[in-house]
Amino acid sequence: MKIVFAGTPLNAAQTLRALANSPFEVVGVLTRPDAPIGRKRILTPSPVAEMAAELGIRTIKANRVDNLVRAEIETLGADLGVIVAYGALLDQAALEVLPKGWLNLHYSLLPHWRGAAPVQRALMAGDRETGVTLFQLDRGMDTGPVHLQIPTVVEPGETTGSLLPRLTELGISGLSELLPRIAAELANPTPQDPILLATLPTADKLNREDARVDWNSSALEIENLVRALNPEPMAWTTLDEETFRILEVRALGATDWQSLTGDSAEAGTASVTKERVLVTCGSGTLLELKVVQPAGKKPMSSIDWGRGIAADKKVKYV
Repeated sequence: MKIVFAGTPLNAAQTLRALANSPFEVVGVLTRPDAPIGRKRILTPSPVAEMAAELGIRTIKANRVDNLVRAEIETLGADLGVIVAYGALLDQAALEVLPKGWLNLHYSLLPHWRGAAPVQRALMAGDRETGVTLFQLDRGMDTGPVHLQIPTVVEPGETTGSLLPRLTELGISGLSELLPRIAAELANPTPQDPILLATLPTADKLNREDARVDWNSSALEIENLVRALNPEPMAWTTLDEETFRILEVRALGATDWQSLTGDSAEAGTASVTKERVLVTCGSGTLLELKVVQPAGKKPMSSIDWGRGIAADKKVKYV
C-alpha cells in the first residue's frame, strides 16, 4: 500500500519518520509552505518538510488542496492519505482523490475536543484522561467514523510539552496496528455519536487572550492553564504594564486561604518572600509561582526573580 502523508509540526514529522520505516511506501508529502520564524522572521521550512527532505520524499507545499494540488497528488499513485496536523480542511474533491481516502490521526478521544488544539484544551479543562483517535476523514471538523482509539491517563503536573510526545508515540503505535487492516480491507470504522458531536465543546485554536491569566479564576484552574500552554504560547499576565510569563506553578489545594488568614488581598496580588512567591487567586485560593519569565529576561525560578524585590513586598499582577 502506498501512502501520501500530510502534516506540518514536529510531532507530525516524527510520525512521518515512523511511517517511512514501516512496510508501507510513503510516495509523497503534503505540508504547509515555508513560514517566517523568530524575531528576524527567517523563512523556514516546516518540520515535516525538513523530515521529507532528509528522507528524500517528494514534497508538495500548499496551504490548501486546490485543483493543482489534487492533480499533483494524483500523480503520486498513492492508495491512502495519512494526516497529522496538516492545518487545513479538505473539500470533497480532495477527499476523493485517493482510492482509500484519508486517515486522520487526532490527539484526543473523539468526539471530545474536536479541532485545532485538543491537547491544550484537554489540559486547560483539567481532564484526567485523553488519548489518540484514528478516524476516516470526512468534510466535517474531526467528525468522521472512528477506526481506533488508544486512551491514556494525564499524569499529575503534565504539560503539553510532556504529554504531546507520549500521544505521538501512541499515534505511531495505532498506525502500525491499523494500516495493515486497511491494506487488507478489513477495517470497519464506527460512526461518531451525532448528539455528542453537537453538544461537546470543541478545541478551538488558541489566541493570545486565551493565554492571559485571569486571577479571579481558582488556583487550580490557573495551574491547568499554565500546564496547557507550556511550552507554547505560555501563560502570561502583566506587571508594571509589561508582559510577565508564567511557566510553572502549583495550586495550594482548594482551601479558602482568605478566610483562614484574614488576608483580603485582591486577586493577582503576589506576596514575595525569601522562600517562595504566592499569588492570591479566585475564591481566596493561593497559587505558588515556580518558574517565571519577566519581560526581556530568560526563564528563572520565582525565588531568583523575587530576590530583586524588597523582602515581604507585595506586587500586583493584572
